[in-house]
Amino acid sequence: MEELRSLPSVHSLAAALEREPRALAVRAAREAIGAARERIRAGQPVGDLERDARERLHGVLRSGPRRVLNATGVIVHTNLGRAPLAEQAADAAARAGRHYSDLEYDLERGERGTRQEHVEGLLRELSGAEAGFAVNNGAAAVLLAAAALAAGRQIVVSRGQLIEIGGSFRLPEVVAQSGAELVEVGTTNRTRLGDYEQALGSDTGVILRAHPSNFRVVGFTEEVAIEELCGLGVPVVDDVGSGALIGGLPALAGEPAVPRSVAAGCAVVCFSGDKLLGGPQAGVLVGRRDAIEACRAHPLARAVRIDKLSLAALAATLSLYRDPELALREIPVLRMLASEGDVLQARAQLMCDLIGVQARVVEAVAKVGGGALPLLELTGPACAVDPGRPGADELGRRLRGGDPPLIARIRDGLLLLDPRTLTDEEARVAGRAVAAALR
Repeated sequence: MEELRSLPSVHSLAAALEREPRALAVRAAREAIGAARERIRAGQPVGDLERDARERLHGVLRSGPRRVLNATGVIVHTNLGRAPLAEQAADAAARAGRHYSDLEYDLERGERGTRQEHVEGLLRELSGAEAGFAVNNGAAAVLLAAAALAAGRQIVVSRGQLIEIGGSFRLPEVVAQSGAELVEVGTTNRTRLGDYEQALGSDTGVILRAHPSNFRVVGFTEEVAIEELCGLGVPVVDDVGSGALIGGLPALAGEPAVPRSVAAGCAVVCFSGDKLLGGPQAGVLVGRRDAIEACRAHPLARAVRIDKLSLAALAATLSLYRDPELALREIPVLRMLASEGDVLQARAQLMCDLIGVQARVVEAVAKVGGGALPLLELTGPACAVDPGRPGADELGRRLRGGDPPLIARIRDGLLLLDPRTLTDEEARVAGRAVAAALR
């Protein structure tokens, strides 16, 4: 076919991609010409080969997770990377990655130190605990505490707390790797203090309380307060899940507070860094000094060690909590939770104005996500877009193919853009992206 013969050579197309790495330019040119051949055979237009090759080249150079705009209204969106970092935390991680640092070096003594020194003082200050320790994620924190305090012994836990977390990982299976035996007490909906008392014996290592995370049992229920569990005379490991460190925020009223569990006398309190804490992926353990030292000395501590980038971001995030007003202003997750109606209304209206007559402001419900506060509904304004002929699914597909991709949700045939999970500038970009996709 004449059109096939008219296609440029790989090397001539690669040469058009000047100032780009030669080997990658050749690869991108070869792929673009191959795709053009397929389009010609299918009776489709050839298109702009140079543009296609350049986009393919940039796709090769752009590795790792891409930035997306989250217009879903789910604040801690697991599929979209959970908590976005505060600027201070992102800068700290960048510095730690770009330069050498005193990660495990004591500058005063001129000898090896420990990476935990960068966060332990902050953890003690913010939680009221005697000691603190950070690992690479929340499940690792629970596993390490169980292994250090109960390996070869029994862990007593309520049946209503044998939860499954994301990715089909189940708490009993995680804890089983510690070498401890789980002893279940109570029922799914009701567990009393007497149930724990009957299960305790000479072989009991710890009592485990696990926050139910992304589900709630309501109605005919009963559970034991953390203060009562700590009064049984057995070490308590409290997995509080999301890490609520700040008070006075109504949206967090339903989450167990870390300082309360510490004050109750828990041996170890475990929580995640990348959920309601608003930091990087991390698992945090705070509690009694003897219990934390046992965790620190356990061989698993090395296997679940936190990396330097996450450690730097975690330290910067925790520093913001020293001033609650600063934390609410600078930590994106807290800022989204506390967003006021007039701010959200203005942001939703901005998107509607940019999109035009096919958009209007409606009331919608945002969610916390990330396994936290599953019953909490954050009602507020959103921009609803009538997709017209393409339909909502096709419009959503076009937006996901943008740069940056825009992720929205669909309700009753409309595309919803929730302003709670967008900044003012992101809302402006989102509005323009939808307007372009509709054209």
